[in-house]
Amino acid sequence: MISNNSIELSWSRKASEEAAAVLSLSCSGHGKANLDGLISDDGTPVCECNACYSGPDCSQFIADCVLGAEGGNPYFLEPFWRQNAENSAVTVPGWHRMGHEYDDGSLISKQLEKIIRNLHIVVGNAVTDGKYIVFGVGSTQLLNAAVHALSADDSSSTPTKVVAAAPYYPFKFDGDTTPWINNSSPSMNFIEIVTTPSNPDGQLTKAVIHGTNVKHIHDLAYYWPQYTAIPSALDEDLMIFTLSKVTGHAGSRFGWAIIKDKVIYERIVNYVEQTTYGVSRETQLRTLKLLNVVLEGNGRRLFEFGNDTMSFRWEILSTIFSASKRFSLQDRNAEICTFSKDARAPTPAYAWIRCENEEDEDCRTVLIGEANIIGRTGYDFGSKRRYVRLSLVSSQDDFDLLRLHLEGLLFLERRTNLISKGGDEI
Repeated sequence: MISNNSIELSWSRKASEEAAAVLSLSCSGHGKANLDGLISDDGTPVCECNACYSGPDCSQFIADCVLGAEGGNPYFLEPFWRQNAENSAVTVPGWHRMGHEYDDGSLISKQLEKIIRNLHIVVGNAVTDGKYIVFGVGSTQLLNAAVHALSADDSSSTPTKVVAAAPYYPFKFDGDTTPWINNSSPSMNFIEIVTTPSNPDGQLTKAVIHGTNVKHIHDLAYYWPQYTAIPSALDEDLMIFTLSKVTGHAGSRFGWAIIKDKVIYERIVNYVEQTTYGVSRETQLRTLKLLNVVLEGNGRRLFEFGNDTMSFRWEILSTIFSASKRFSLQDRNAEICTFSKDARAPTPAYAWIRCENEEDEDCRTVLIGEANIIGRTGYDFGSKRRYVRLSLVSSQDDFDLLRLHLEGLLFLERRTNLISKGGDEI
């Protein structure tokens, strides 16, 4: 007679073996195979290659490739999760939580909510006591839900303007906050989105518009120790976080909002229910597993790994640009971090590069033409085209290629300067 335990072990063992067989493929260290990836004609998994690599096992380097650095996939944390594969793995049976709701009728895992509250206590970046938490399909859904919720009681004839201080992440805004800082019209209503640290330049920011006719949404996606010092636990009325920037799992599409006002909380819950009927049970299960790993050792292992990686990348970047007069990086001023207990310079997810030469009006075009690097134009962030954003959170392969391309660009600058001074050697 076969026991139920034997049956359960049988399916879980098979699932684990299938996963191990796929993930064991090395792909020459420049790619990976995935459980949901393509399968070759002979039934073996196909390697998915990193940028500038190709071939069946990703061993062929494409020397003249154009490197895309405009995205924000946080693959820099992948090595940490490979080191913690056993603790972070989730095996989901076919019958796992097939219904819409949890047993208590809600769309939110109470255990996951508890873990998130504990995470903020450990990191010290946000106050959750006496506040409500709602989950969303990434921070974008929650930002839209928050704008909807804060606009719902607007009874005036003047529409609410959604604004942010430039440079800002390209959400759907009514523009920069600057023209409205000294606004004297009480009939004008505002929702100011405050992103701190800022995307794209990584600066810690504060609200700039104040008054009874202004409401604030604090987007704190990057307010974690791998990107910035944590000076204090923020205690704002509406704060939004996303899993992708904490653990690197952007594809899981999970975010959460911490809300003070019950009415606003209920409106956001209603928005999420009406649009997606909550976040999938599988996503919440995976998030629970991942955050439990994050909390091991009081969060030190993940956040120190992340900060060490980003600090090393910024050291390299700063060295490359240190002698340049044609290009400049954003300022990075150290702050006391309550999490690490030391003074820490920010290590932003993005390099915010400015082309200084008068003729280099479009910095993105300069980098494409002279370095085969595709960045994101500053114009997208409400700034000038003289700026370009480059991602620093990609895989190690991508960062190594970015370094090589930038070194080539700065070599050309030094060579041009030497020639202009009459030299004939570098």
